[in-house]
Amino acid sequence: MSMIAAVLVFGLIVLIHEFGHFIVAKKCGIGVIEFSIGMGPRLWSIQKGETRYSLKALPFGGSCMMMGEDENDTDPRAFNNKPVWSRIAVVAAGPVFNFILAFVFGIIIVRSVGYDAPQLVDVQEGFPAQEQGMQAGDIITRLNNEPVVVYRDITLYRLLHPTETVTVEYIRPSEDGKSGEKRTAVITPRYSEESGSYMLGIVVSGYYRQARGLGETLKYGAYEGVYCIKTALKSLAMMFRGQVGMDDMAGPVRMVSIIDDTVKETIPYGLKTMILTLMNLCVLLSANLGVMNLLPIPALDGGRLVFLLIEAVRGKPIDKEKEGMVHMAGMVLLMGLMIVVLFNDISILFFR
Repeated sequence: MSMIAAVLVFGLIVLIHEFGHFIVAKKCGIGVIEFSIGMGPRLWSIQKGETRYSLKALPFGGSCMMMGEDENDTDPRAFNNKPVWSRIAVVAAGPVFNFILAFVFGIIIVRSVGYDAPQLVDVQEGFPAQEQGMQAGDIITRLNNEPVVVYRDITLYRLLHPTETVTVEYIRPSEDGKSGEKRTAVITPRYSEESGSYMLGIVVSGYYRQARGLGETLKYGAYEGVYCIKTALKSLAMMFRGQVGMDDMAGPVRMVSIIDDTVKETIPYGLKTMILTLMNLCVLLSANLGVMNLLPIPALDGGRLVFLLIEAVRGKPIDKEKEGMVHMAGMVLLMGLMIVVLFNDISILFFR
């Protein structure tokens, strides 16, 4: 069951990504030679028109092979013969479809279980929040000009800025619950010997609240995807600053282990709970895949977009042979990184 779930999760994310490239290529009149899910030898394939649809042995990848993508081709339907903005749309479509998947699954999750409201259930006695007049029922809306939509925004901000003084903007609901008073508090975290960390003194339950109507469902559902995109970007920034190490990054092997643990832990609570939890993982992974693919690294979609944007600005393409060499070097580096992450995953799972 766990392996089936892992294959379905990874397969769906890759399928959506490659389908984005595929459908936009078709709309732009580009010939697609092969659309495949997985990598390695073919397990099954079928030819329909000009396109071969394939299922391959390794479920951790996929491809949308387009006519004239990496070589000169005189056919007017070849990728490199299409206008530059058509090619930009095709390359960008994969990550964009990953974001769309994250938004759609986020909406389904919020419709089913609600959202984690950033509303205080208590303030701790003797800590700055209480001293600044905050109380149970207050709804936090901003922390140092960063918007707070869900409870996780507070935990993420505090993780990244544990000791910084923070300007807290919040709403104190009125007694009738139909309006509220906007207030501001400037709070300097205080060290707690009991917890061994700096604390504001706020207590947020993190309990999920049911969305009211279609508007709230769409708002908080879409934000599930936005939150994962924001977390991915902040994590990348932490990695470049040296705040995140190799052990904090999970490759495919550890992700399969995480999916395995998720299935085992949620099965006792029923099929619906298991599916929603796996959908939540899909939101996280799909948003991360979209962000990673847009990084300006050769061989990734983001690297290809850089060359296409340069072409759009200068009015003519960069020499294809030189571009190919850059992408090949990027591919070699990415393969090396994948090997390092693979061995690190195995080391953590089996030898630590």
